[in-house]
Amino acid sequence: MTQHDRHTSQFIRNSMAQKMLDAETEHELALAWRDHRDEAALHKLIEAYMRLAVSIAGRFRRYGMPLEDLIQQGNLGLMRAAEKYDPDNGARFSTYATWWIRASMQEYVMRNWSVVRTGTNAAQKKLFFHLRRLQARAEDDPTRRESISASVARELDVPADQVELMMGRMSGPDLSLNTPQSDGDEGREWMDTIEDDAAPVEDAVLSRIQLDRWREKLRVAMKALPEREQQILRQRHLTDEPCTLNELGVDLGISKERVRQLEERALGRLRDRLMPPGTARAEVMQ
Repeated sequence: MTQHDRHTSQFIRNSMAQKMLDAETEHELALAWRDHRDEAALHKLIEAYMRLAVSIAGRFRRYGMPLEDLIQQGNLGLMRAAEKYDPDNGARFSTYATWWIRASMQEYVMRNWSVVRTGTNAAQKKLFFHLRRLQARAEDDPTRRESISASVARELDVPADQVELMMGRMSGPDLSLNTPQSDGDEGREWMDTIEDDAAPVEDAVLSRIQLDRWREKLRVAMKALPEREQQILRQRHLTDEPCTLNELGVDLGISKERVRQLEERALGRLRDRLMPPGTARAEVMQ
């Protein structure tokens, strides 16, 4: 046993040796922490119930997580419970803390069980922690007349497609995309089978060139407009927060109807300058 393991074992023994608090003492310590931020009272409360974190951590070891990490997460949940606990609500701190400890460990397991995010909502979390048990029970049931996924879905009241998705995720360990597809084909990795849905490089370059050309044409066409019309188009169409006709009218000292007329005329001039030769305006407008 390494020195690190000995420290962990000693911590577990010390935690399990702590005496549980009676209801009156627990209430007094919780009040002292809540009302007076008495850190000594908080320490006594946490120390007395670290055994809960150790006990619950043992139940989560089947997910392959290090016991020390699980206990640490449990202690974080214990501290959150102490921070949020209301000693006047009638519930024992031990009961309240158990829920927070378990929730903290569940979150840790869900975060680290797979590099692929396994559970993002309540139904998926319920599936993750109960799927294998219910799956095994369904497989052993000789009277079952439905598929395993349908049986689990009915039992947990979740959609069957989510059950099938979770069964697929939990059916095997994560594999690197750089893993060879077969022992005899070291040159071809799973990464090579993923379709690249991005546009080809040639198309991207061509699109960028065309966009640059249109920007230059627009710049030249805008420059040919009277200054006031340029300002109207910039403020109405080329900013993230376009001005209203009324706001521009106030800035320019004209009515909003006059601003609308100038805007319409400027847009018409731009279309005339930007449309290809021989193209009717009606075609451009469509």
